[in-house]
Amino acid sequence: MKGNTMSSKSATMTAPVKTTKTNRVNYAEQSPDLFKKLMDFSDAAKKSAIEHTVQYLVEIRASQINGCAFCLDMHVKQAKIHGERELRLHHVAIWRESPLFNPRERAALEWTETLTKLPEHGVCSEVFDRVRQQFSEKEISDLTYIVMIINSWNRANIAFRTEPGIFDHMFGLEKAGLS
Repeated sequence: MKGNTMSSKSATMTAPVKTTKTNRVNYAEQSPDLFKKLMDFSDAAKKSAIEHTVQYLVEIRASQINGCAFCLDMHVKQAKIHGERELRLHHVAIWRESPLFNPRERAALEWTETLTKLPEHGVCSEVFDRVRQQFSEKEISDLTYIVMIINSWNRANIAFRTEPGIFDHMFGLEKAGLS
């Protein structure tokens, strides 16, 4: 692996990354066109009808479910930098029992869990109805794309064992004070 060269409109990652025993393949370097398309898709979703607070909760919850250390680390730090309270970050895993989330956030977290762990017989009407009470049709569509995107990133970073924190400096994530 020569280096990790991820890029986005918000941050460019062109510095070589030291090869470690845990990193497998630099998928950004090996498939640059596909990587750029996924990055562009991610950037477009950031401008969706879904508020950033909810987007971070979705990214964190899906990454917890999938066990993606790299994405979980990154999105917790991003959320903290953008003003998310630490206790809420700790409570994402227990959102059903926590009083810290409003009905809209709860619906987004339930939608995230459902789409991340697709039930054998699809999404039940009860779950959809709860989401529909909090989100417009456009918002449900946008939210679904956000869930799809984070699940894609999770799968790539898990497959290739991207190290948590490896791009903190390039993304300015050290500002979170969690490194």
